Amino acid sequence: MNDIIETSKPTMSSREIAELTGKRHGDVIRDIRTMLEQMGDDADLRHVTEERDSRGYTQHFLLDRYHTEVLVTGYDVKRRAAVIKRWYDLETGAAKPALPDFTNPVEAARAWADEVESKLRAEAALEHAKPAVEFVERYVSADSGNKGFRQVAKLLQANEREFRAFLQDSRVMYRLGGEWMPYQQHIDADRFVVKTGVTEDGGHSYSQAKFTPKGVNWIAGLWAQYKLEDVA
Repeated sequence: MNDIIETSKPTMSSREIAELTGKRHGDVIRDIRTMLEQMGDDADLRHVTEERDSRGYTQHFLLDRYHTEVLVTGYDVKRRAAVIKRWYDLETGAAKPALPDFTNPVEAARAWADEVESKLRAEAALEHAKPAVEFVERYVSADSGNKGFRQVAKLLQANEREFRAFLQDSRVMYRLGGEWMPYQQHIDADRFVVKTGVTEDGGHSYSQAKFTPKGVNWIAGLWAQYKLEDVA
Protein backbone atom coordinates (compact mmCIF):
# COMPACT_ATOMS: atom_id res chain seq x y z
CA MET A 1 0.00 0.00 0.00
CA ASN A 2 2.82 2.39 0.84
CA ASP A 3 4.36 1.79 -2.59
CA ILE A 4 1.08 2.72 -4.25
CA ILE A 5 0.89 5.94 -2.27
CA GLU A 6 4.50 6.79 -3.19
CA THR A 7 3.98 6.41 -6.93
CA SER A 8 0.79 8.44 -6.82
CA LYS A 9 2.58 11.57 -5.67
CA PRO A 10 2.28 14.42 -8.16
CA THR A 11 5.15 15.24 -10.45
CA MET A 12 5.91 18.25 -12.60
CA SER A 13 7.22 17.90 -16.14
CA SER A 14 10.03 19.96 -17.60
CA ARG A 15 7.57 21.20 -20.23
CA GLU A 16 5.24 22.58 -17.56
CA ILE A 17 8.19 24.22 -15.79
CA ALA A 18 9.15 25.83 -19.10
CA GLU A 19 5.60 27.15 -19.56
CA LEU A 20 5.39 28.50 -16.00
CA THR A 21 8.78 30.23 -16.15
CA GLY A 22 8.73 31.38 -19.76
CA LYS A 23 11.99 29.55 -20.44
CA ARG A 24 12.79 27.42 -23.49
CA HIS A 25 12.14 23.74 -22.87
CA GLY A 26 15.63 22.92 -24.11
CA ASP A 27 17.09 25.31 -21.51
CA VAL A 28 15.04 23.70 -18.71
CA ILE A 29 16.31 20.25 -19.76
CA ARG A 30 19.86 21.62 -19.70
CA ASP A 31 19.24 23.12 -16.23
CA ILE A 32 17.94 19.77 -14.93
CA ARG A 33 20.98 17.89 -16.21
CA THR A 34 23.31 20.46 -14.68
CA MET A 35 21.43 20.24 -11.37
CA LEU A 36 21.65 16.43 -11.25
CA GLU A 37 25.34 16.51 -12.10
CA GLN A 38 26.06 19.05 -9.36
CA MET A 39 23.90 17.21 -6.79
CA GLY A 40 25.79 13.98 -7.42
CA ASP A 41 24.90 11.35 -4.82
CA ASP A 42 22.38 13.74 -3.23
CA ALA A 43 20.10 13.34 -6.24
CA ASP A 44 17.45 10.70 -5.58
CA LEU A 45 16.95 9.39 -9.11
CA ARG A 46 13.95 7.32 -8.01
CA HIS A 47 12.01 10.59 -8.17
CA VAL A 48 13.46 11.86 -11.45
CA THR A 49 12.23 10.32 -14.69
CA GLU A 50 13.70 11.06 -18.11
CA GLU A 51 11.40 10.03 -20.95
CA ARG A 52 12.91 9.56 -24.42
CA ASP A 53 11.45 9.01 -27.87
CA SER A 54 12.20 6.11 -30.21
CA ARG A 55 15.38 7.84 -31.45
CA GLY A 56 16.74 8.31 -27.95
CA TYR A 57 16.07 12.07 -27.76
CA THR A 58 14.79 13.45 -24.46
CA GLN A 59 11.10 14.32 -24.63
CA HIS A 60 10.86 15.64 -21.07
CA PHE A 61 11.78 15.07 -17.43
CA LEU A 62 9.34 14.39 -14.59
CA LEU A 63 10.41 15.74 -11.18
CA ASP A 64 9.04 15.45 -7.68
CA ARG A 65 8.61 18.59 -5.56
CA TYR A 66 12.03 18.36 -3.90
CA HIS A 67 13.99 18.25 -7.16
CA THR A 68 11.74 20.88 -8.72
CA GLU A 69 12.45 23.32 -5.89
CA VAL A 70 16.18 22.61 -6.04
CA LEU A 71 16.02 23.33 -9.77
CA VAL A 72 14.22 26.67 -9.49
CA THR A 73 16.38 27.90 -6.61
CA GLY A 74 18.63 29.43 -9.26
CA TYR A 75 15.73 31.15 -11.04
CA ASP A 76 14.51 34.66 -10.32
CA VAL A 77 11.80 35.31 -7.73
CA LYS A 78 8.95 35.62 -10.22
CA ARG A 79 9.75 32.28 -11.85
CA ARG A 80 10.23 30.53 -8.50
CA ALA A 81 6.92 31.88 -7.26
CA ALA A 82 5.05 30.61 -10.34
CA VAL A 83 6.43 27.08 -9.96
CA ILE A 84 5.95 26.91 -6.17
CA LYS A 85 2.37 28.19 -6.48
CA ARG A 86 1.66 25.47 -9.02
CA TRP A 87 3.00 22.86 -6.59
CA TYR A 88 0.83 24.30 -3.81
CA ASP A 89 -2.23 24.04 -6.09
CA LEU A 90 -1.36 20.44 -7.00
CA GLU A 91 -0.90 19.31 -3.41
CA THR A 92 -3.94 21.11 -1.99
CA GLY A 93 -6.21 19.98 -4.81
CA ALA A 94 -6.73 23.50 -6.11
CA ALA A 95 -5.38 22.30 -9.44
CA LYS A 96 -5.10 18.92 -11.07
CA PRO A 97 -1.92 17.72 -12.77
CA ALA A 98 -1.75 18.95 -16.33
CA LEU A 99 -2.93 15.70 -17.90
CA PRO A 100 -5.78 15.27 -20.38
CA ASP A 101 -9.05 13.69 -19.27
CA PHE A 102 -8.85 10.43 -21.21
CA THR A 103 -12.45 9.60 -20.31
CA ASN A 104 -13.47 12.51 -22.52
CA PRO A 105 -13.14 11.35 -26.18
CA VAL A 106 -12.78 14.91 -27.50
CA GLU A 107 -10.06 15.86 -25.02
CA ALA A 108 -8.28 12.53 -25.50
CA ALA A 109 -8.31 13.02 -29.29
CA ARG A 110 -6.99 16.56 -28.90
CA ALA A 111 -4.18 15.37 -26.62
CA TRP A 112 -3.30 12.63 -29.08
CA ALA A 113 -3.27 15.13 -31.97
CA ASP A 114 -1.02 17.51 -29.98
CA GLU A 115 1.41 14.69 -29.26
CA VAL A 116 1.51 13.64 -32.92
CA GLU A 117 2.04 17.25 -33.99
CA SER A 118 4.91 17.63 -31.51
CA LYS A 119 6.58 14.45 -32.80
CA LEU A 120 6.14 15.55 -36.41
CA ARG A 121 7.77 18.92 -35.63
CA ALA A 122 10.67 17.14 -33.95
CA GLU A 123 11.08 14.74 -36.88
CA ALA A 124 10.96 17.64 -39.34
CA ALA A 125 13.60 19.48 -37.34
CA LEU A 126 15.78 16.37 -37.31
CA GLU A 127 15.45 15.97 -41.06
CA HIS A 128 16.26 19.65 -41.48
CA ALA A 129 19.41 19.27 -39.37
CA LYS A 130 20.68 16.12 -41.11
CA PRO A 131 22.02 17.82 -44.28
CA ALA A 132 23.95 20.31 -42.16
CA VAL A 133 25.50 17.56 -40.04
CA GLU A 134 26.32 15.50 -43.14
CA PHE A 135 27.90 18.60 -44.72
CA VAL A 136 30.07 19.08 -41.64
CA GLU A 137 31.15 15.43 -41.76
CA ARG A 138 32.09 15.70 -45.46
CA TYR A 139 33.86 19.02 -44.92
CA VAL A 140 35.88 17.74 -41.98
CA SER A 141 36.78 14.56 -43.88
CA ALA A 142 38.12 16.66 -46.75
CA ASP A 143 39.93 19.13 -44.50
CA SER A 144 41.53 17.35 -41.56
CA GLY A 145 42.97 20.47 -39.93
CA ASN A 146 42.00 21.69 -36.46
CA LYS A 147 39.43 24.48 -36.22
CA GLY A 148 39.09 27.51 -33.98
CA PHE A 149 35.84 28.60 -32.33
CA ARG A 150 34.85 31.09 -35.04
CA GLN A 151 35.60 28.62 -37.83
CA VAL A 152 33.35 26.01 -36.22
CA ALA A 153 30.57 28.52 -35.53
CA LYS A 154 30.68 29.61 -39.19
CA LEU A 155 30.69 25.99 -40.35
CA LEU A 156 27.59 25.28 -38.26
CA GLN A 157 25.99 28.60 -39.30
CA ALA A 158 25.61 29.34 -35.61
CA ASN A 159 25.34 32.74 -33.96
CA GLU A 160 28.65 33.15 -32.13
CA ARG A 161 27.12 34.45 -28.91
CA GLU A 162 24.51 31.67 -28.78
CA PHE A 163 27.11 29.04 -29.70
CA ARG A 164 29.47 30.27 -26.98
CA ALA A 165 26.67 30.14 -24.39
CA PHE A 166 25.77 26.63 -25.59
CA LEU A 167 29.37 25.44 -25.14
CA GLN A 168 29.48 26.93 -21.66
CA ASP A 169 26.08 25.63 -20.55
CA SER A 170 26.83 22.16 -21.95
CA ARG A 171 30.11 22.08 -20.00
CA VAL A 172 32.17 21.78 -23.15
CA MET A 173 34.26 24.92 -22.58
CA TYR A 174 34.83 27.42 -19.78
CA ARG A 175 36.54 30.79 -19.43
CA LEU A 176 40.01 30.70 -17.89
CA GLY A 177 41.56 34.14 -17.57
CA GLY A 178 40.99 35.70 -20.95
CA GLU A 179 40.82 32.41 -22.87
CA TRP A 180 38.14 29.79 -23.49
CA MET A 181 39.35 26.32 -22.62
CA PRO A 182 37.77 22.85 -22.99
CA TYR A 183 37.09 20.67 -19.99
CA GLN A 184 39.73 18.00 -19.51
CA GLN A 185 37.45 15.10 -20.42
CA HIS A 186 37.00 16.55 -23.91
CA ILE A 187 40.76 16.94 -24.35
CA ASP A 188 41.19 13.33 -23.21
CA ALA A 189 38.54 12.29 -25.77
CA ASP A 190 40.60 13.94 -28.57
CA ARG A 191 37.91 16.52 -29.28
CA PHE A 192 40.29 19.42 -28.67
CA VAL A 193 43.96 20.22 -28.85
CA VAL A 194 45.43 22.91 -26.62
CA LYS A 195 48.55 24.77 -27.65
CA THR A 196 50.55 26.66 -25.03
CA GLY A 197 53.40 29.05 -25.54
CA VAL A 198 54.98 32.39 -24.76
CA THR A 199 54.60 35.60 -26.75
CA GLU A 200 57.56 36.64 -28.88
CA ASP A 201 58.49 39.42 -26.48
CA GLY A 202 58.34 36.96 -23.60
CA GLY A 203 55.78 39.13 -21.88
CA HIS A 204 53.27 36.43 -21.02
CA SER A 205 52.26 32.85 -21.67
CA TYR A 206 49.12 31.87 -23.55
CA SER A 207 46.91 28.88 -24.29
CA GLN A 208 44.86 28.32 -27.43
CA ALA A 209 42.24 25.61 -27.87
CA LYS A 210 41.05 24.24 -31.19
CA PHE A 211 38.52 21.61 -32.18
CA THR A 212 39.98 18.48 -33.75
CA PRO A 213 38.17 16.94 -36.75
CA LYS A 214 36.68 14.42 -34.31
CA GLY A 215 35.60 17.28 -32.07
CA VAL A 216 33.95 19.16 -34.93
CA ASN A 217 31.89 16.12 -35.90
CA TRP A 218 30.94 15.56 -32.26
CA ILE A 219 29.91 19.16 -31.57
CA ALA A 220 27.93 19.28 -34.84
CA GLY A 221 25.76 16.42 -33.60
CA LEU A 222 25.41 17.96 -30.14
CA TRP A 223 24.45 21.34 -31.64
CA ALA A 224 21.87 19.70 -33.94
CA GLN A 225 20.26 17.98 -30.93
CA TYR A 226 20.23 21.29 -29.03
CA LYS A 227 18.47 23.04 -31.92
CA LEU A 228 16.04 20.11 -32.19
CA GLU A 229 15.09 20.49 -28.51
CA ASP A 230 14.59 24.19 -29.14
CA VAL A 231 12.02 23.42 -31.86
CA ALA A 232 10.36 20.60 -29.89
